[in-house]
Amino acid sequence: MKKLSYLEASRNIGISKQAYWSVETGRRNPSVKTAKAIAGYFGFDWTKFF
Repeated sequence: MKKLSYLEASRNIGISKQAYWSVETGRRNPSVKTAKAIAGYFGFDWTKFF
């Protein structure tokens, strides 16, 4: 598992820090595009978000 700050992860994925934090903490569901980007970066199936 990668140990990154919210800022590092969001920059590497290509989304805002706020958007990443909101998904990570469960405050919002990601769009399909964002789910694919996060899952692709961390190496899991994007459908796990839904």
